[in-house]
Amino acid sequence: MFVWDALHDITLIMLIVCAVISIGVGLPTEGWPKGIYDGLGIILSVFLVVTVTAASDYKQSLQFRDLDEEKKNIMVQVTRDGYRQKVSIYDLVVGDVVHLSIGDQVPAEGIFISGYSLLIDESSLSGESEPVNIYKEKPFLLAGTKVQDGSGKMLVTTVGMRTEWGKLMETLSEGGDDETPLQVKLNGVATIIGKIGLAFAVLTFLILAIRFLVVKAVHHEFTDWSSGDALTLLDYFAIGVTILVVAVPEGLPLAVTLSLAFAMKKLMNEKALVRHLAACETMGSATCICTDKTGTLTTNHMVVTKIWVSGKTKEIKGTYGGDISENVLIILLQAIFQNTCSEVVKDKDGKNSILGTPTESALLEYGLLLGGDFDAQRREFKILKVEPFNSVKKKMSVLVALPDGSLRAFCKGASEIVLGMCDKFVDNNGKPVHLSEEQAADVTNVINSFACEALRTLCLAFKDIDDAFDGDSIPDCGYTLIGVVGIRDPVRPGVKNAVKTCLAAGITVRMVTGDNINTAKAIARECGILTDGLAIEGSDFRTKSPEDLKNIIPRIQVMARSLPLDKHKLVTHLRKMFNEVVAVTGDGTNDAPALHESDIGLAMGIAGTEVAKESADVVILDDNFSTIIHVAKWGRAVYINIQKFVQFQLTVNVVALMINFVSACISGSAPLTAVQLLWVNLIMDTLGALALATEPPNDGLMTRPPVGRGVSFITKAMWKNIIGQSIYQLAVLGVLNFDGKNLLRLEGPDATTLLNTFIFNTFVFCQLFNEINSRDIEKINVFRGIFSSWIFLAVMSSTVAFQVIIVEFLGDLASTIPLSWQFWLLSILIGSVSLPISVVLKCIPLEKDTPLHHNGYEPLPSGPEIV
Repeated sequence: MFVWDALHDITLIMLIVCAVISIGVGLPTEGWPKGIYDGLGIILSVFLVVTVTAASDYKQSLQFRDLDEEKKNIMVQVTRDGYRQKVSIYDLVVGDVVHLSIGDQVPAEGIFISGYSLLIDESSLSGESEPVNIYKEKPFLLAGTKVQDGSGKMLVTTVGMRTEWGKLMETLSEGGDDETPLQVKLNGVATIIGKIGLAFAVLTFLILAIRFLVVKAVHHEFTDWSSGDALTLLDYFAIGVTILVVAVPEGLPLAVTLSLAFAMKKLMNEKALVRHLAACETMGSATCICTDKTGTLTTNHMVVTKIWVSGKTKEIKGTYGGDISENVLIILLQAIFQNTCSEVVKDKDGKNSILGTPTESALLEYGLLLGGDFDAQRREFKILKVEPFNSVKKKMSVLVALPDGSLRAFCKGASEIVLGMCDKFVDNNGKPVHLSEEQAADVTNVINSFACEALRTLCLAFKDIDDAFDGDSIPDCGYTLIGVVGIRDPVRPGVKNAVKTCLAAGITVRMVTGDNINTAKAIARECGILTDGLAIEGSDFRTKSPEDLKNIIPRIQVMARSLPLDKHKLVTHLRKMFNEVVAVTGDGTNDAPALHESDIGLAMGIAGTEVAKESADVVILDDNFSTIIHVAKWGRAVYINIQKFVQFQLTVNVVALMINFVSACISGSAPLTAVQLLWVNLIMDTLGALALATEPPNDGLMTRPPVGRGVSFITKAMWKNIIGQSIYQLAVLGVLNFDGKNLLRLEGPDATTLLNTFIFNTFVFCQLFNEINSRDIEKINVFRGIFSSWIFLAVMSSTVAFQVIIVEFLGDLASTIPLSWQFWLLSILIGSVSLPISVVLKCIPLEKDTPLHHNGYEPLPSGPEIV
């Protein structure tokens, strides 16, 4: 299939037709086997080009298929064989009990068993925007739909392609990614170059043909035509078509795809799954990262280290849970074990393990440390209604029936919100007593002192409900405060260095979190995010006028107690008001708008919901901020690598076009034949793309500012190198073409073929050395890191090996004759002169008003640093 696709190139089809006609005319005139050499040479060259292109496309498709499978691989919580466990969506079987919570994608079709307020978004299947309530009377759940609210359990009845979603997917052939911005830009460049090439190809053919006809007319042979004359004209046409093949830089889009595919594969190994090709490229231009705190900057391994109960603060160390009186302990354990979406389950070895969010797991772990029994508590009380935690309400509430039949509501969440709902607190005897304003202020001070120690704070509260309760919603006032819990979530190792790297690379890091402002500031200082900037609360940010926002947004380093809409507003203003390229991290369902609005949406692979992942461009599989730096580094590498390749290819284009065109105009013959030009095309396009577009990034990339929006892709530094190298190559090859026989003292019947072979060989070595030059556009030391790029070395070695075979062993097919070792050495020497020329070119200063750190390069050093 890939070979067939590669053969669809119109210029290659024209060359095959030329080759067939050449064989048809050559056999009667020149006999066997000489008559087939020209045609067979072209056919073999076309076959080689098609094979290499098809192999490259096939390798890329394998990489994309692996990534696509990984993209669709969702881990789901199931109960199987009596144990709760995580399994891949691919391993789901009929009879599994799946646990669903907010933001999950329903992985299979099944029947609702139990749950609370389960609201399903079926728009992906039915097109209906209104979410559907699922309960025992309406129990059917469809694969591919999303959980919008609530939680529940379902029994799997249908999996895979037998589901409605599966049948729908079978009817759709999933298209690939849209073209990335860089591909679109380069396709435009390729089209312009292709048109110029077409003009040169037509002109070259016309000049060669007209000269041939004029010569015939001068010699009065205009009416005397032979098959040899037809063969000559056919050769001219083949040269014209081959110039077009060389001129059309199909390698430009190929280089982008190759580079992106290579980067995606490497990023997969570094725990980043790129969902959209363009993101990898855009991330290299990111000027700002708006990151979550929990799980991204911190480890997400939470432990309760302090608790305030009955007016006293207690520190929890090791197995010591704090000295809490019996009566208070009863109500505290009820609040911990009843008001949770997490579970304590026994694994196959009979050990307790906690399944759920890190915050809830920390609370349950503390409950077990205090001697609580999760299963006994759950059996004793009956849960009637649950309002799960979400990032807008910032609290979770549950209504339970006590053993005596009375009702009790439990609430936990953001400290200031839950504290504001309380008018009593539990004293040392476990009795509710009035909470005065002074006592409330004392509790607020406790919350702030916990937060200043970088602890996440949660308030736990309860309310006994009388018979007048209507059952529609759980009350949100009149609660009794049980305690304030301080949870430690340590900063991830390496985050401080990663933030430092970002700042050095010109990327601003802003923390946007739902946590308390004091906790956020403490963590931000520890990470190096909060320096001399502004820390603001979401509620304050929301009320600012557009004029105020214009002044404060550049200074914002921390936004605490933010709602998802605050994050969306910040991202929108950064992009539109300040023209920033913004990357945003998100994990919750409500983060989807901000992820969608940003230039690069980064979803968390562990803590992230399926809804967030679907809205994101990149999934950070290990939820680690340091991984985001790898994405930025590879994004920059992609951009720089494509620039290197464009510089290399444009130089080859200019020289190949001009040398054949000028020679055709002046001497009536082209020094480079169709077969030779096809080999150059292969070096230039596929092999050049493979060598330069797959170079790994170096640490120096993250010491340069990002590429701005709308910056010209081909920079002045690149034009300087392209023009300089082209002038040198054209001068050398021109002198050889027009006076080579005298200079090299070539005589005899093979002198012209020998000269043309030498010109061809020199031309190829000029390109090989220029390929080395292109490894760095502005730095003089182009050999730095060359041995760590094995693909580059392999391409260079194989190109030299093929060149030896073409010159020494494929004489008749490639129109070459074997060269002596002196000529080989001279070809290599002439090619290698491009290295010192490159040094001279890089020392020529550009205009002062031109940003010398072109597209992320630092200014050219001087003195000892120059190497």
